[in-house]
Formats: sequence, structure tokens, C-alpha cells
Amino acid sequence: MKTLFVTSEKDPRETRVALTPSDAQKLAKLGWEIHVESGAGAKAGFIDEDYAEAGAKIADAKFASEADFVAGVRKPSVEDVAKLKKGSFHLSLLDPFNEKATIKAFAEAGVTAASFEMIPRSTIAQKMDVLSSQANLAGYYSVVKAASTINRIIPMMMTPAGTISPLKFFIVGVGVAGLQAIATAKRMGARVEAFDTRPVVEEQVKSLGAKFVKIDLGETGQTEQGYAKELTPEQIEKQRKGMAKVCAQADVIITTAKLFGRKAPRIITEEMVAGMKRGSVIVDLAVESGGNVAGSEPGETVITPNGVTIIGDTCLEAHVPATASQMYGSNVYNFIEHFTKDGEFHVDMEDPIMKSCIVARGGQITDERFM
Repeated sequence: MKTLFVTSEKDPRETRVALTPSDAQKLAKLGWEIHVESGAGAKAGFIDEDYAEAGAKIADAKFASEADFVAGVRKPSVEDVAKLKKGSFHLSLLDPFNEKATIKAFAEAGVTAASFEMIPRSTIAQKMDVLSSQANLAGYYSVVKAASTINRIIPMMMTPAGTISPLKFFIVGVGVAGLQAIATAKRMGARVEAFDTRPVVEEQVKSLGAKFVKIDLGETGQTEQGYAKELTPEQIEKQRKGMAKVCAQADVIITTAKLFGRKAPRIITEEMVAGMKRGSVIVDLAVESGGNVAGSEPGETVITPNGVTIIGDTCLEAHVPATASQMYGSNVYNFIEHFTKDGEFHVDMEDPIMKSCIVARGGQITDERFM
């Protein structure tokens, strides 16, 4: 494989690009011929001339049918998959648990498809872990979004007019996004509390200067991939009761709880939202996969009858597209570089990383979960 094509994103929400000019230049040094769809990086601030200066060629969308390797951010349409060259390789965020028709289309087209979501969370795979790199930015921007929405300032201020108390943030879910939200809110001067069903993260929360909210749920834990295990109905009820008081006192709540491959758990109920102060803000980072918050709507900002603003932005990282593309592009480069040996890209199905992320190959769907 020698020819790489970087596609333009068709989703109107999407501002990122799969490869930056600097990463395109690095791949060219590995022997790849880089083609970039015209305008692909424009929303992220990378114009066609930037790619041309890096040694890439500017092409139109039709080039996808000639490329050996196609890289994108979001999944292509079924129609676009059918246009790909048989035997080529596609890499993007495919959402395989929810987009089985797309995975089937890859198999029917004879295209090898790799889903970035399926990269294992191992030490060696960290450099290509898109979910973590983008969750970092989503966690950061969730605080920025809340700060720009709420009608008060975040830090404490002592002024001649009196002392202004800092805002109280409550972060629910202490994964990559949650930890970054805690760190960002603390840097901006907020008082921060956090909760997670995994007691093991308490030390991480405290190390960032936040308070860990303890709720006795009995036996909990995490999966091999580091995700929180699904709770029983009884545990969910205990969690909600324990969180209600914290929610009532919070000025900002940021929820980040997702269950990989499954619908996000409903954590913040209508009653909990109704008990919050007028003017409070909730940012639901899990809104696209079902939502952690009652009343949150994908792509919408909802104001409840008691004056609570619920933000359901489905792609917070897209608000910082230059940085998001820089990180995503680095993940793409690292993936390709890792499997390039003697100047050739190899699909090594014995490698645990490759085996984990390939969802279609040789005309077959490789994982029965996506059939």
C-alpha cells in the first residue's frame, strides 16, 4: 500500500480532518503518496496550499476509488463505501455497534475496514488511541462551554464590592474526559466534586485537587478496557439518591459516563434536575449515545421550567478543530507507522492491535457482534 487519500467530512457538525499537513509530510517520508480531498482541512484552518507545501496532492472525492488507504474522521456513507477500491484499507471512527449496515457494506465491497473505536487500551496502543485523545478535548471544552453559558464567573474574587464565591462543579464519570474536566475547572478556580462507580479513581480525583463523592454501591469495578461496568437497577437507584444532594448544590454538572457499545446510563433524573438552582448548567457528554441526563437532546440546548440549561452538544471536540485534528492526525500517523515495515504497510492479523480494530476483511465481517 502506497497511496493514501484523506477525505473531506460530509457531516455538517464535523470540523476536524483526519490528517494535518505536518503528519502528511511525515507519512511522505515513509514512502507514502498523499492525496487530500480539496477543502478537507479548511474548517480546521488547514488550506489546500498547506498540504501542497507538505508534499501532498490535492484531489477530488473520486480519488477514493483509486487509493490503497483511505482515512477519515467519521464513517462514510454506504454509497461511498461501495466506491472504494476492492482490497483497499479504510480507517475512521466507524461506530460499529450502531452502524452495522456500514460494516456490511465494507465486507461486500471487499474493503478492509478498521474502526478507531476498537483500538485496545494498552500501553503500546496509547499513541493511536483516538477515543482518549478526543475525550481529553471534549472534557476540556465542556468546562469552557459551561463557563460561556452560565451567567456568573467561575473563580472566587475578593473585591471592594464584596467577595464572590467560586462556582461548584460536579463531574460525573472520571474517565479521560472527566479527569480533564476536573483539571480545567480547577484551573479556572472552581470548587470541584466528582463521582465514579469505580473506587479506584478516587486517588486520581484527589490528586487534581477535587473532592471524591463516596456512595456505597456494593461491588463495582471496570472492564479490561478500563470502562465502568454496567450497574444493577438497585445500584443505579442508590447512586441517584446519593447524588441528588450534590446536584442540588452544584452550579455546573458535567456528565461523561458512557458504556462502550451500549446505551449510556441515565444518571441525572428529572427530579434531580428539578431540584437544581435556577441558572445552573448541565453539559451531557454522553448525549449522542442516549444521554446521562433526563431532558438532554442531541445537538440541542434545552432550558427546563426551573431555569436549568442542559447542553447536548454531540461533538464538543469539534469546537477546537485545529487541536483536535492535530491529535487525531497524530493517531492516524502512529497507526500507519506502527504497521509499516520495510516501506510497506502490513495488515497483520496476528498483531493484537490490528486484530482488535479490524471489523471487515476479505469480504467478511470479522466480528460477529457487528453482523
